[in-house]
Amino acid sequence: MIAEDQKRAAGEAAAALVEDRMVVGLGTGSTAAFFIRALARRAAVEGLRIRGVPTSKATAELAGAGALPLIDLDEAGEIDLVVDGADEIGPGLDLIKGGGGALLREKLVWEAARRRVVIADAAKRVAQLGRFPLPVEVVDFGHAVTARRIAHAVAALGCEAAPRLRQSGAKPLTSDGGNPIYDLPCGAVVDAHRLARTLKGITGVIEHGLFLGLADEALIGTNDGVLRLAS
Repeated sequence: MIAEDQKRAAGEAAAALVEDRMVVGLGTGSTAAFFIRALARRAAVEGLRIRGVPTSKATAELAGAGALPLIDLDEAGEIDLVVDGADEIGPGLDLIKGGGGALLREKLVWEAARRRVVIADAAKRVAQLGRFPLPVEVVDFGHAVTARRIAHAVAALGCEAAPRLRQSGAKPLTSDGGNPIYDLPCGAVVDAHRLARTLKGITGVIEHGLFLGLADEALIGTNDGVLRLAS
């Protein structure tokens, strides 16, 4: 089974978790897209009365194409279930997210949800976080100065890596909020909680892609079916 088939299987399994009248957080990225399409099909066939809270403009467009009713986070208040992908799933279901550039809005939605499910293909499951460069969203003003502060701060943790500005051609690739994103290739993350605290303590850093202690369960597509893991 190829990765796309594994993603589809995980997304469809997650769509089966949604119940009538739920408020559902809709993640961003290729795996979340399979979930959203499967949920739209269920809603159309079964008449599910659900409302979705999108984590990005791209997700809102995809959900809108599937005729899923949408509300924003302020209107939702509390979310029954969020389903989202990840760039890495480590031990204890700690995650690296943000490859799609929606890490801030994703984390806001995750933290507002009562139940949080991550979906992925088998390759996203790792023994230790850090193979995927860690996304860090920063304030646009003085972002290169902030990047230097990041490099200095993480060097004290043993990460001698320079943050790389995410770009689209010659221009910075920004989040939906208009913020630049740097990717931090630290390699193996030995102490994720310390790294998370260090990054959030840097002036200019808005959010990072470490999602620690947030996922309640994972649905991982494999060649032998969907593997279910609990935190």
